[in-house]
Amino acid sequence: MMNNIKTILLIFSLLFTMSLSAQMAPDIHQDDNCGGINNNAFQGGEKLVYKLYYNWKFVWIPAGEVKFNVIENEDDFEVHVTGKTYESYNSFFEVDDKFYSKMNKETLLPTDFLRDIKEGKYVKYDSISFDQPNYNANTLHGRTKETAEAEDWDLGECMQDMVSILYYVRNLDFESQKKGHKFPVKVFFDKEVFSLDVEYRGVKKKKKIKDLGKFDTFEFSPEVVAGEVFDADTRMKIWVSKDGNKIPLQIESPVSIGSVKAVLKSYDGLKYPLQKR
Repeated sequence: MMNNIKTILLIFSLLFTMSLSAQMAPDIHQDDNCGGINNNAFQGGEKLVYKLYYNWKFVWIPAGEVKFNVIENEDDFEVHVTGKTYESYNSFFEVDDKFYSKMNKETLLPTDFLRDIKEGKYVKYDSISFDQPNYNANTLHGRTKETAEAEDWDLGECMQDMVSILYYVRNLDFESQKKGHKFPVKVFFDKEVFSLDVEYRGVKKKKKIKDLGKFDTFEFSPEVVAGEVFDADTRMKIWVSKDGNKIPLQIESPVSIGSVKAVLKSYDGLKYPLQKR
């Protein structure tokens, strides 16, 4: 059981951040809006809570939660993300992950990013200071803040981090996109730029979300990074609310052993009413 819990919780960051970035419209690329983008999808005070499940012998077992909290300042947005196991699982494999991103209000590009995670005996500290005008970044990367080593990186324009990309792409237009179209998306973390292929799968009507009801949704299928958690050619499914908020409602994915899903549990401070069927 410990290895199964470890598997699902190791993908907190991938499942809720990098993979959620795959909501980009097929004919729109990040660089197209590098000079700025109008934020019409979220506001300060927005809070989202997701419940994470692992499928064990055909039974969906609740394992933990991830919480997103947006703070609005005069010139920027700050997003705090925490991921934790439920207390009942801590004796098997305790997870306490913290993420932070600061985004410029006019561009929704990040200026600062922090990942400070503890997953069993595994710990990692990763901070990034972005210099967007000069297309570079300075990182501190290591097991802890005290032992982290500094590096400078040359990056392309419009570079996003694991958290900021989610809020950036929520402001892109999905309505006019064609079903089946594939497109790339990129994000910088863990000292590497990741480029992933994403397929837009159209609109799914009356998608049932546990404990919340039925929704019309946009559906996406992003590719993931093969390795310890995901097999090669694995594709996730993501359902996003078909309204002005464009928030992820549910994520499902096979993993190396079993399958996982993340379901929106609660929400507060949305810019628009969440539209149910």
